[in-house]
Amino acid sequence: MAEKILILDFGSQYTQLIARRLRELQVYCEIVPFYLDPSQFDTSGLKGIVLSGSPASVRQDSPLIPSSEWMHIGVPVLGICYGAQWMVHAHGGTVSASKQREYGPATLEISLNSRLLADLETGRTVWMSHGDSIQHLPEGFQCIAKTPEIPVAAFQHQEEQWFGLQFHPEVVHSQDGARILQNFVYLVCGCAGDWTEGHFIDETIQKIQVQVGNDHVILALSGGVDSTVAAILLSRAIGDRLHCIFVDNGLLRKDESEQVMQMYATLGLSVRKADAADVFLGALAGVTDPEKKRKIIGEQFIRVFESEAKSLPVDIHWLAQGTIYPDVIESVSVTGPSVTIKSHHNVGGLPAAMNMSLVEPLRSLFKDEVRRVGLALGIPSSFIQRQPFPGPGLAIRCLGEVNAENIRILQEADAIYIQMLRDNQLYDLIWQAGAILLPVQSVGVMGDERTYEKAIALRAVTSTDGMTADVFEFPEGFLKRVANKIINQVRGVNRVVYDISSKPPATIEWE
Repeated sequence: MAEKILILDFGSQYTQLIARRLRELQVYCEIVPFYLDPSQFDTSGLKGIVLSGSPASVRQDSPLIPSSEWMHIGVPVLGICYGAQWMVHAHGGTVSASKQREYGPATLEISLNSRLLADLETGRTVWMSHGDSIQHLPEGFQCIAKTPEIPVAAFQHQEEQWFGLQFHPEVVHSQDGARILQNFVYLVCGCAGDWTEGHFIDETIQKIQVQVGNDHVILALSGGVDSTVAAILLSRAIGDRLHCIFVDNGLLRKDESEQVMQMYATLGLSVRKADAADVFLGALAGVTDPEKKRKIIGEQFIRVFESEAKSLPVDIHWLAQGTIYPDVIESVSVTGPSVTIKSHHNVGGLPAAMNMSLVEPLRSLFKDEVRRVGLALGIPSSFIQRQPFPGPGLAIRCLGEVNAENIRILQEADAIYIQMLRDNQLYDLIWQAGAILLPVQSVGVMGDERTYEKAIALRAVTSTDGMTADVFEFPEGFLKRVANKIINQVRGVNRVVYDISSKPPATIEWE
């Protein structure tokens, strides 16, 4: 039975980081809403439980309360921040408002030997982010670490395998945070750490075979890494019952349609192309709201696939997509209280009424995990290491109205930008880069003539998984050369700016 750790999510901004850290330890984990109880979930192979943090307080009138059954199903439990406070509160301890809200670094002082803190040196920095503090532990609990500011920074139960941390070990600011999580899954939970790319591939192929049975599947190929990795997995699982459709929606990068079809031929995938640029541009005419754009694009994709499916000589019951975990996290609430950031065309943008069921083999993976799986499947690294490109295409990089002329401008500017990144050996240093057409015009001078034309914003960020991102700092002079070339060669543009926002508070894409 495959082993796993469950993370009960109380809505913390760091919950997904916990999952990432455990996956980096080659331990499979899943995030589930805090309000589920064990009877509502498959607990086979369960090795441990993590209770996440939360913006809520256990002292509020209606605190977020998980089922007490999770504490008594025979596996270790680790509470982090709110999770730790709930464990104390539920067993009769005292949690009170901190005299001073604690956000930032603190010095951990280890006061008792514990498997959770094995091989840690006292005096290391940990990251606090809480407004409440544990003042008194319940009977049977003992403090194993403190800080100069709070009396209980970590605790354990004397008999049960229950542990709590007032700080966040999952963030990089906590020194030895990864060691603490490693101690929990290996020393406390006894995990084997056997969740690898090969394990995921074998398990996913089996799941696909069970899920779709002898049915045929139509796959939404976008030309990106995610859908291509999904295609190879499905091809391994069901062979020629996979029917790949590549939609030219008129929103792709310059010359991308032809390049993509050539690439798929080299990968041995049988792909048919659907020319639907007029359909998409017609549906988007006059639409400027970002959410409406995404939902229109999502619906048009589905409708095109449904139409293509009808033209196939077999009945199609399944639509496959390259949806990945960040898409799901940003589009739908994991816990209920969390906030939808934006709808992705292949998640929140799906129409309510569909004639096919979904199969999404990559739905539980982060982007870097998808890349590793792709390499393990034998997909060339030159393709796997391509930067992410949004599923809705250039429509969400064309702020304001989407029309053929605006897309032309954006395609040409983006092509210049990306090629100059490659020519200057900068492309592989950047997580994601692209040009954005702004819905403004400004005055300029070209030669002796006054111009009143459009502005292009350039975006380039570094990241590991797309959940957070920092602006890329270009070598001196590079951006000036890019701006000069775009203004000189792209008709309709007289101004170029560079976006220096990080994520958060901004998102990588502008819409």
